[in-house]
Formats: sequence, C-alpha cells, structure tokens
Amino acid sequence: MNKLLKDNSYSQPLLLNGVKTETEFSGQQVESKFDSCAQKSKSRDGGYTIIESLVAMIVVSVLMIAIAPVMAFSVATRVQARRVELATQAAKTYIDALRTGAIKFGVSGSGFPIPAPAGKLADARVPASFGETYCVDMDGGGCTVISGSKDFYVQGAWLNQDTSITGGDPTSKGYQLLVRVYRADSFAPGVTLNPTPQAKKQSVVGLGDPTMPVVEMSTEIPASGNPSYKSIFDRLNKKP
Repeated sequence: MNKLLKDNSYSQPLLLNGVKTETEFSGQQVESKFDSCAQKSKSRDGGYTIIESLVAMIVVSVLMIAIAPVMAFSVATRVQARRVELATQAAKTYIDALRTGAIKFGVSGSGFPIPAPAGKLADARVPASFGETYCVDMDGGGCTVISGSKDFYVQGAWLNQDTSITGGDPTSKGYQLLVRVYRADSFAPGVTLNPTPQAKKQSVVGLGDPTMPVVEMSTEIPASGNPSYKSIFDRLNKKP
C-alpha cells in the first residue's frame, strides 16, 4: 500500500513536467513560424533602388553599343553573300542567252557584248548606261535602278583575234566573253562606275561597292553551227 502511494506521488510531477515541456516546445514552434513569416514579408518588400536600376541600364547600354556594330556587319556580309549568289545566276542566264541565240547582234537594247580592245579582254570599257546592258529581273517587278532592288544589269565584252571578222558580228566565228554583273543601284543617279574594274575586286564582306561589278567572269562562246571545241581550236590557231 505504501509502495503504491509512493508511486502515485511521483506520477503527478512527471505529468506536469511533460505538459510544461510540450507547451514550451509548442511556443517555440509558434515563435519560429512567426519569425519566418516576418522574414518572408520583409523579403517581399525588398527591391532594386533607383541607383541600382540606373547602373543596370548603363551596363546593358554599354553592352549593346559594343555588340551592335558586330551584328550590323554580320547582317551586311550575309546580304552581300546573297547578292553575289544572285549575280552569279544572272551571269549564267546571260551566257545561256548568248549561246542559244536569244540575244542577237545588231538588236538595239538587247545587251549584246561590246568589242574589247585587241588582246586585252579585261580592259573593256564599263557601260555608259544601263541601256548598254542586259537586265535580269530577279524580283518580278520589272527592271529598276533603286537601292535594295534584286535586279541585275549584265555587261558583256567579246574578243576574237581573227581580223577577218567584219561588221562587228563575232557570232559566226565564236569569241571569248567577259561578263560583268552590276547591281541595280549601280546606275542610280549620282553613282559613277569605276572606269577600271580590273584594277580592283569587289569586296565579299560588308555591303559592297555599287561602283564595282558584283561578279566578273569569262567564258567561251562557240561559233554558231560549229561544235564548241572546233570553234575554240580555230580561234586559238589564229594569230593577231
């Protein structure tokens, strides 16, 4: 009996201590949650100051100023590369028209090649106007001379050392052909073509030079009615 009383007398303080400990722990949890909520509300209220925003804007502006020229140069080079590709197609179109007889000698405004100086095909003069050239309409809107147009003007020059050619018509004997392809705005008002294009080559980077041919190439046009190899053989055997 005494033993039971002793056990009961010790059980009450233990229960009270447990309740007290649990209450203190719960209070600490509430305080910690309150502190975390307060910190979150403070972090939401925080932000950039005006000075910090101005500094960020200045940094972005400096970076854009540094990158902008590189981006512009890259775009210009891509445009010029595309222009060279289209000009090459225009040159091939002109050559095919000569070989098939679509461009005929003596027809005004047809763009038939002009005669080059004897022995100097590359020294052929530049066209005085776009009326001496053959227009290749790349955009379907007609031939124009405005900037940004995809049209091209092709000039041809022929050379044959055979002095028996009369009347300036080389089609019966064949000839060497020089092709120069100019962009549309090369003939715009205020633009003067470079008189010696053989001394300088068109740049393949940047926006290019409108006073110079975009593409320049040479080939052989066989005599009408003769195989091309026979025409070349006969022409090479002729001495000036």
